[in-house]
This record gives sequence, C-alpha cells and structure tokens, in this order.
Amino acid sequence: MEIKGKSVEELEEVASKIRERIIDVVSRKGGHFSSTLGAVELTLGMHYVFDVEEDPFIFDVSHQCYAHKLLTNRWEEFETIRQFGGLCGFTKPNESKADYFVAGHSSTSISLAVGAAKSIKLKNQSRVPVVMIGDGSMSAGMVYEALNELGDLKLPVVIILNDNEMSIAKPIGAISKYLSKILAGKFYQSFKARVDKFIRNNMPEGTTYLAKRLESSIKLITPGILFEEMGIDYIGPIDGHDIEEIIDTLTIAKSMGKPVIVHAKTVKGKGYKIAEGQHEHWHGVGPFNVEDGEFIKKSTQKSATSVYSYSLLNLAKKYENVVGVTAAMPSGTGVDKLIEAYPNRFWDVAIAEQHAVTSMAAMAKEGFKPFITIYSTFLQRGFDQIIHDVCIMNLPVVFAMDRAGIVGNDGETHQGAFDINFLRFIPNMILFAPRDNETLENSLEFAYTLSSPCAIRYPRGSFKELDFKATNFELGKAELLKDGNSNKLFIGYGNGVSKAIDVEKLHEEDIAILDLRFIKPIDKNILKTLSDKYDSWYVFSDSQKQGGVASAIMEALSELEITNINIKSFEYEDSFIEHGDTTKVEESLGLLAKQLVLLVDK
Repeated sequence: MEIKGKSVEELEEVASKIRERIIDVVSRKGGHFSSTLGAVELTLGMHYVFDVEEDPFIFDVSHQCYAHKLLTNRWEEFETIRQFGGLCGFTKPNESKADYFVAGHSSTSISLAVGAAKSIKLKNQSRVPVVMIGDGSMSAGMVYEALNELGDLKLPVVIILNDNEMSIAKPIGAISKYLSKILAGKFYQSFKARVDKFIRNNMPEGTTYLAKRLESSIKLITPGILFEEMGIDYIGPIDGHDIEEIIDTLTIAKSMGKPVIVHAKTVKGKGYKIAEGQHEHWHGVGPFNVEDGEFIKKSTQKSATSVYSYSLLNLAKKYENVVGVTAAMPSGTGVDKLIEAYPNRFWDVAIAEQHAVTSMAAMAKEGFKPFITIYSTFLQRGFDQIIHDVCIMNLPVVFAMDRAGIVGNDGETHQGAFDINFLRFIPNMILFAPRDNETLENSLEFAYTLSSPCAIRYPRGSFKELDFKATNFELGKAELLKDGNSNKLFIGYGNGVSKAIDVEKLHEEDIAILDLRFIKPIDKNILKTLSDKYDSWYVFSDSQKQGGVASAIMEALSELEITNINIKSFEYEDSFIEHGDTTKVEESLGLLAKQLVLLVDK
C-alpha cells in the first residue's frame, strides 16, 4: 500500500481501515491484539518517512507488526495470520522482503540495528535502520548493551520507543512537555551543533564546562536524560497516535544523522474500547465476539498451566521457604496468583530471564526453595546462568518449563522443542516430566525434596486424561504402565506418554508401555530388565530428536553393553517447526497417532 504523499486526513483514514482489518481477523482467528492496535499510527509514520524497500525496518518481538504486514502487500493474505501455511504472526524475511529479520523473542532489535548500521557504513550507503521497541522490552539487559555501543559509535539509527504502559522517566508538567518539543525541533538541533562547534574552537576550557553544565541542567527536567547520558539523542514524549506529530518528529530524527530515540506515548488496544488500557489478557487472544469482547471458549478442561499454578500455591502455603519468579509472563504462567497471595515471596522480574535465574540461585544458597516458572522457549535466554550460577553450585532451584513441545500458532520462535537437549548434558541437573494433571501435582512436591537443580516440563493447553493411576515420583525411577505380548515396547516421556497410549490402542498387537519419567538420571535397571523381553523400542516425546530422549536411552544401552535393541524415535526432526494449529502442525510432521501406528512396523 502506497502512503507517501497522502494527507494527514487520508492517513488517519488508512489507520482506521487497518484497525478494522486487524479487529475483524483477530476476533475470528486469534493473535496478538492490543499491542499491535496501539502501534498503528507509529507504523504509518515509519512507512511514510522511511523507505521500507531500502531502510531496515526492525520490530522488537514483532508481535506489533500486523499494521506493517497490511501496508506491505499482505492485506488479503492477512486472513491467514498464524494459520498453518499462512502468514506468520511475527516478522519473517522469507515471507516478505519488507520483513528485515525473524523476531519472536524480545530485546534483540537495537543490537540488530547496530549491526545493520555498521554494515551500511562499511558499504558507504545512506540507508537508516529504524526500530520499534516497546517499553516492556527495555527491561532486558541486552538493550542497554546495544545502546552503550550505539552511543559510542554514533551511527545513524532511529529508535521508536513505543511507551504504552509507563514512562522511562516521569515528565514534570508543562515545562517538560514544552522543552521536549523545543529539543525535537530543527532550530534547536542545528543551533546546538553550531554552538558546540563554536565553543570548542574559540572559547576557553572553563567556558566549555559551564556550557555543558547549562545543557545538563535543561536535560534534568526532561525524561530523556538516561539516553542522553549514553550518547543517544532523545526526542519526546510525543503523542503516538498523532500522525502529523509522528511524521514531523521522525523526519527530524532521520535527518539528524546519529542515534536518536523517539519516545512515543500510546494506548494499548487503541481503537477497540474494550481492550484499551493495561489489560494483559488482551495482549494475545483467541477468537472473541467483537460486539461484547467475550472470548469464545474451546475447552473446559483444566490446562497444565492452571494445574501447576494451583499446585505451587498449595506448596507455598505448606512451606514458607518456597519462593519464585517469572519473566514478564505472570498470567501466562499462572504465577500471578502466587504474586497476589504472597507478594513478598513471588516476583515478576520483567523480561530478564538471566537475572531471574541468578537471583534465584542466591536465594537457594540462602536456604529458600526457588521455582523459576518460564516458557521453555524463553528459558533459552538464561542458559549460561543455569550452568554458571545454578548447576556449578549444585543449588536446589526448580525450573518449571511451561509451553514445552509444539505451541501452535506462535511458530518457530516459540516452540518448546529444545529444553531437554540443552539441559540434559549439564552436570547436577535432574530432568523429569509428568504425564498428566495428577502426576504434575505430584512432581512439585517431589521437586521440593530434591537437593539438586531440576527441571520439569509440561505442555501448552491440557494434558490428556489417562486411565493409569498417578503414583509418586522416585528419583531416577521409570514406571511400567502395562506389559505386552509382543516384542515391542513403547517408551513415552512427559506428554509423549499419552501419544504412546493412543498409538498402542490403534495397533493390533498388545504392546508394553513405559513412562520413562526421568531422562536424567535415566532408569538403567528397568531398561536392562525390559531388554530381555522386548527388542523393538519406540520413543515418544514432544522434543527435538538430536540429543533428546532416544539419544539418552541409546547412551544408557551402550553403557550397559546391550546391543540387541532396535530403537525408533518419533521425536522432532532436525528442523524448525512452523506455526499453525497444533494438530495440523503434527500432521505435517507425521506425528499424529493414526500416522505413527503405520510406522511402528516399518
């Protein structure tokens, strides 16, 4: 959609049509909602001032990129957003050249912009990277690492800080607003440069010092002092829904030829009254009725997340040394209920997984029992801290990994496929997984008793209800759920147990089923015993195959010098898993029960 040259009134009409399209599609298909509605005018400003075909457009997290997709020849295709085979809910370069980089995790944008700006300079080009980053993403340390280098290099980068929740620093009344406008103007910027040059060339050292002190005193009553001190010019705050102000400000920022932060105040959910404001449940939504905002419920079955939340709350009531954190996902992980009940023992540390892990390591050293509740995909961001600050010290920290396995519509940046693989090789780490709601409840009580670090994984949505009675966990002990009359053994891990059961029901033979329970330490005794009766083993787990569950079993058999076993793994192959409805994604991977049963005898 070509918008350059349109009047402000025409752009406002475009903004209205974009919002209507987003509301219509997301209400039927689900997706990220309030954040992308709040960024419509800012996105229009980016496309008006910058050249999307030349300038790198970098969206942090990129869940606010729907307007960008609609402006870049994906209006009709937008109907397929987050659907299998359709548009990704995040930026994706193989989908469109307008999408500069894959983004799904927060706080990477400014680092990308620094790299792009370095490359542009080396190529002697005049392109300018433009970033849109939300205020929530500013809580991650990676942002300040990037800002620190950017302020030193002084490379041209325009950063739009989409502030839809809180100011970086609270403006001080009308004076602050007036001064911010002055500081954004062409006159001030050019005047500042001329004065700086004149003072340096013609005035004594003391005069230079006094001039800098005067400028600093002005900055003290503006909200941008943090960025200015890092060597990055600050403009704002501006109204992030005033298209004319946005265009004027971005035009100035682009022309400055150095790093600039444009601080824009916006309203989440703008244009859909019910969602406007700080309502976390409108961030990412399923289908809902546009008229009243009521969500269309798909299932009444209790989710694994809610079971975990309830169980941890009961554990916290029972043991006063139980503490915990989450990283910017309190309601998504169910920890909001614990923060509400025990605000002095449970914390949301914002987007700061590294800090979350290390701070809880110290609490474990002080005698507390920390539960770190983080989505599997986001725990990747705290990998070094898991090794260096938890496992080397052998501290009894519990990692509760929500959204393990395929997560569905969010796609490859969010799939919880790798936690087993990157945790299994770390010394002192214990890995185990529940198979249903009841064993999930038992797992927390068991985790509390451990004196070493451990990790529990459970899926997005609900476990299947199983006919096998829940039993207590014993360290390193698997559980044989049923014997079989054939030579085959189905081995399930975590949510893979229900898949093994489903496949066994479809098979004509009577097949034994083992709930592995622990992948580290693995139950070598039961593997040795079962190898005497069954020589064809099939592994079921919603995780990556390389270095995964089957690999752990084969390593154990090798150590036991057992060579008569043929093992086939139904774990994920060596590729990133695309977005879409979970069932359709599994079908594309050949992992539905009706597909797997055909592979058992091959």
